[in-house]
Amino acid sequence: MRLSRSARLALAAFMAVGLAIVYVPLLVVLISSFSPDKTFSWPPSGFTFSWWGKAWDNQGARAALLTSVKAACGATAFALVLGTMASFAVARYRFFGREAVSILLVLPIALPGIVTGIALSSAIQTTLRPLGIDFGLFTVIVGHSTFCIVVVYNNVLARLRRVGGSLEEASMDLGAGVFQTFRFVTFPAVRSALLAGGLLAFALSFDEIIVTTFTAGAGVQTLPIWIYQNLARPNQAPIVNVVAALLIVLSVIPVWLAQRVSADTSGGRL
Repeated sequence: MRLSRSARLALAAFMAVGLAIVYVPLLVVLISSFSPDKTFSWPPSGFTFSWWGKAWDNQGARAALLTSVKAACGATAFALVLGTMASFAVARYRFFGREAVSILLVLPIALPGIVTGIALSSAIQTTLRPLGIDFGLFTVIVGHSTFCIVVVYNNVLARLRRVGGSLEEASMDLGAGVFQTFRFVTFPAVRSALLAGGLLAFALSFDEIIVTTFTAGAGVQTLPIWIYQNLARPNQAPIVNVVAALLIVLSVIPVWLAQRVSADTSGGRL
């Protein structure tokens, strides 16, 4: 379809406005992290790296960063296992309620975070607490896994549907066992989809705050929660800006890597 010059210009203008709405606030945060002022002011009165050093020396921020990494790694591990198993079940087998299972797996990422958080909080109090498992890092990992499974499931399911099952059938017809077929045929075919899904799951978990608030309890503080709690404290704005800038960078890297991994050499999508 060929568009007129005016239509192309209009689409370009709308795209520019949309990108500006998303990325200009992020750019303001990045620039503000180098401001020498102790309070937020625009434009910055100067340029300094001193707040970055002070942010790194902040024990609370470093502990929150480590907690976020642990939670993201745990949620990613759960999502990789459960999401991959679910995608194989839906892609390779026919059973009653298969489409319903697919919808239920995707639903958590479409629900409002506060609804998911309230539901998880109630479930933890009624099911896990009687078993001796209280709010903490484990419940945060479980909560994050509910929506991280979705990205792994979608990535692996799309890859399995694209490659089909003919290669696996040929492998087993030639005498390979189930584990040999998985090792030499199936796993190489879905490897990049697993990596891309894992990277996206890590990024989703790392900057999640709503579900974390309902599942963390009083003893767990992730980096987004640390930013929220310190945002209104006196003289903490520069350090909060630095930590927010770091959070932006750490969230963008997995997404960029996932995009690179899931792209083929010809510029298409795998």
